[in-house]
Order: sequence, then C-alpha cells, then structure tokens
Amino acid sequence: MNRTVRRLAAGALLGIAAALAAPAPPAAAHPLGNFSVNQLAALAFHPDRVAVTATVDLAELPTLQERPAVDADGDGAASPAERARHAATGCAGFARDFQVAVAGEGLTWRVVGQQFGYAEGAAGLATSRLDCRLVASAALDRPATVEIANRYRVDRVGWRELTGTGHGVRLVDSPLPAGSVTGGLRSYPADLLSSPVDVRSARLRVEPGPGSAPAAPAPTTPSGSPGWLAGAERTLHGLVGEHGLTPLVGGLAVLLAAVLGAAHAALPGHGKTVMAAYLAGRQGRPRDAVTVGATVTLTHTGGVLVLGLLLTGAVGLAGEAALGWLGLASGGLVAAVGIGMLAGVRRHRAHHHRHGQHDHHRHSHRFGLLGIGVAGGLVPSPSALVVLLGAIGLGRTGFGILLVLAYGLGMAATLTAAGLLLIRVRDRWWAYIRVPWSGLGRRLAAAAPAGTAGLVLLVGLGLAGRAAATLT
Repeated sequence: MNRTVRRLAAGALLGIAAALAAPAPPAAAHPLGNFSVNQLAALAFHPDRVAVTATVDLAELPTLQERPAVDADGDGAASPAERARHAATGCAGFARDFQVAVAGEGLTWRVVGQQFGYAEGAAGLATSRLDCRLVASAALDRPATVEIANRYRVDRVGWRELTGTGHGVRLVDSPLPAGSVTGGLRSYPADLLSSPVDVRSARLRVEPGPGSAPAAPAPTTPSGSPGWLAGAERTLHGLVGEHGLTPLVGGLAVLLAAVLGAAHAALPGHGKTVMAAYLAGRQGRPRDAVTVGATVTLTHTGGVLVLGLLLTGAVGLAGEAALGWLGLASGGLVAAVGIGMLAGVRRHRAHHHRHGQHDHHRHSHRFGLLGIGVAGGLVPSPSALVVLLGAIGLGRTGFGILLVLAYGLGMAATLTAAGLLLIRVRDRWWAYIRVPWSGLGRRLAAAAPAGTAGLVLLVGLGLAGRAAATLT
C-alpha cells in the first residue's frame, strides 16, 4: 500500500513539474491584478493646440464585467459596429473627465480618433484596450501655466501615467516624463511594481521655443510575480483555457490548483498568525486545527462562487472594492474573536468557581474556532476568481467549481499543517519549562490567555485598518 501511495505521489509531482516546464501561454501583463484598469495619457503641446493620445487597458475581470455593455444585442459576440460604438462612448467619457486648463481656462476636447478591441488574457478570458485621440485649441505661443487633472474612472485601481512633449513649445519645470516607461501599457517594469505609477495631476509652464522629442521607452524587465508561483499560475490559466480538455489535463489542473492554494496560504497573511495565537492560548487540540482548515476551505470556496456571480451580474461593481470590504469584514471578525477572548478571560478570573463555567468556555471556544476559520477564508483569491470565471466562460462551470474547491483544500492543508505543528511545539515547550521553572511556567500560563486575546485583537484591528486604507 505504501509503495502504491508513493508511486501515485511521484506521478502527481512529475505531472505538475511537466506542466510547469511546458511553455506557458501568453498572459496579459497586468501586474497590479486581474481587477486593474490601467491608463496612459500622452500630451503633445503645440503653439495652437494640445493633443492627447490616451490608452485605457482593462484586465480580465473588468473586461468580463463590461462585456454586456459592448455586446448590445446580446448575441455573445462583439461585432465591429458594437466595438465602434463602445469606443465612441468610452472616448467621450475620457474627454469629459480629462481636464486641462491653460492660463486658468479649461480646454474643450474633440475626439478625432477612437478604437476598442480585445486580446487574449488568462484562463481563456479576454482583456480589452481603448485608444482615444483628443485635440483642443489652445494659445501656447506665449508663456502660460498648464494644469492637468485626470478624473477618468477614479474608482478603479491601476497604473496611471502622464507624459508630455513640446512641439514648437518649450516645457518649463515639467514634472512629466517625455516617454512612457511601459511602452504604452504593454510592458510594466518589474522594479516599479512595489510602488506603481499613479500620476493623476500635474502643473507646468510653457513658453515659445524648441520642443522636446519623445524619449525612447526605458528597457523593462518582464512583469508579474517572480518565481515559480507566477509560472504555476500562468500554467493553470493555460490549462483552464485549453479548448481540448482531456482527463489528463483536467487532473493536472486540479493538482496544480491544490498546490497553488497551499502556496497561497503559505504567503504572509491568511490568518496564520491569528490561528497560531488562538490555538496556543486556548489549549487547542489537533481536531481544532482541522476544524479551522475545513472552515477556511468552505468559506473560501463559497466566497469565490458568490463574488464570481456578483462580478458577472453587476457591471458597476468594482472587484477591488468588494475585496476591500471583505477584508474589512475579515479583520472585524478577528477583532470580535479577540474581544470575546478578553471577555472570557475576565469571566474566568471572576467566576472560575461558578458551576457551568466549563460548558460556557467550550461553547465560546467553538465559536472562536469558526470565527478564525471564516476570517481566514473570507477574502477570495483573485487568481481563483479568474480560474472560475474562465471555466464558466468556456462552458465548464462544474470544472471551475472543482478547481476552486481544490484551491481551497490546498489552503486548508497548509493552515491545518501549521496548526498541528504549532500544537506540537506548544506541548513540548510547556513540558520543557514546567519542571525546571515551575514558578515561571505558572506565571506564563496565567498571563498567556490575556496576552493571546490582546494579540488576536491587535491583528484583527490591523487587518481591518489595512483593508479600510484600500477603500479610501
């Protein structure tokens, strides 16, 4: 039996390794996430006019949300006429929200060119791109101050660039680069991903004089998350998007989804600190760690399914905003568990001889376990959302749900293993200090519940605060 299990495990690992080694399909370069809406506005200043070449690059999920608005007749295909109408609507919106004032007087834009199209993205989903060309009359043959404000789709997270060049006009003290560092939102520099460009306004002076030629785009390195994890995600997206899905490819996709879920849970966050503190301070048992892992699986799977339905049904719902609110709820739930633990410590100290205390403690302990598990799985992984929606788009809804479940099981496996390891370490630590330093051990044991409750409360408030910051 053991030999058979080893052979199956070896075969699974070899299959995953082969999938990772295979050339990954082209993936959309959206390093800020599959929810992002990225913008570039290149301004050209002439003595008698200002011209703008604007590009709006939508990642997979906003593209999917806006598909019904493009496909006006609902036949499942965006015809050239429908794409042209959507381009006209989008560029009119950009012209309304992109504001430039010369010497305090706002410019009036004319749309002189517009185009909208789709490109292949991750997991069989599409990305989209809107290109607009605007022009406005302006008197720049004399010194003047120019103020720029881009208020187009300010509710969506993404990369935002402004560039400026002069043609027969000299730009004085311009904060704008002459060329795009992304090559027109096509190649994002990896060294800037930790602090992405988010330029929404600028102020500069112009005067008559020789202009500045557009600079050549700076060389960039491939975008995306470094390491095997990004490669594994691209491979999974490619397997989901395969039109000829075979049992072998489907099995590899399920295994890879579980591996990605496990790796995702191993990254910072996901409630491991809270779970560790809770299990250590409440004398958690191995089955408690299993309970937390199972709750994480069910919550994460359900969250992905519900949010996926909301994203496909509500065009105006910003995915990153939904994740922010879920993160706020997750942090609030952790903080509530911490408050409940503090209240339990007070009750135990004041009424530890009162009858029925043990049953109440056990009831509150189960509630805390469920709360920690729900908090750990409440915020769905965007990668799992892309996998689900890509499978649905290809008519493989059941397969997509299976992949999301495998992803959640992988997360639960990591969290459960972390909990079991913690319980083992805790038991050995107590056994070590209890005999030689019994006085110290008693003091630590007395202080541990309150300290643990305080740590859980602080972590919950920190998670809620970080989520609230993304919403603002």
